[in-house]
Amino acid sequence: MFKKLFGLKKEKELKKDETIFAPLSGKMIALEEVPDPVFSQKMMGDGIAIEPAEGVVVSPVEGEVIQLFHTKHAIGIRSITGAEILIHIGLETVSMNGEGFEAHVKEGDKVNVGDKLISCDLELIKEKAASTITPMVVTNGDILESMEKSPSGEVTRGSSKVFEIRVK
Repeated sequence: MFKKLFGLKKEKELKKDETIFAPLSGKMIALEEVPDPVFSQKMMGDGIAIEPAEGVVVSPVEGEVIQLFHTKHAIGIRSITGAEILIHIGLETVSMNGEGFEAHVKEGDKVNVGDKLISCDLELIKEKAASTITPMVVTNGDILESMEKSPSGEVTRGSSKVFEIRVK
């Protein structure tokens, strides 16, 4: 009642449930199939991976860019549930020092599902890195109550659901 009378606003509460969408178009695979133990053994966190069909990476969630690596091969986003999501484009791409990558956002930017984050040259990645496979993991999995992954298969950036999470 006082809130209505005096116009006091309740702080925006974090949501508990969230759908995470594909950041790339291509073939979704299980994280355990990624040919890099850092990801396949879930050392960075749980999630999925995509073998991309094109070099456009979009936001899988509504949230904020919290980290953009100077080499532009990886980006971190904090979603509206507080989940911190890392998208790592290709394997062993850090050694490319940003060659073939173009960022369309910067740290602190607010993003919505489907907003373009990074463009990359897949042919150059195939030539200079170990793989184009792109893992996407929740790095602060300790906040999760559950993660329900969609079955592997073809996905479309910004519209295919890849997993759903519930935070504690």
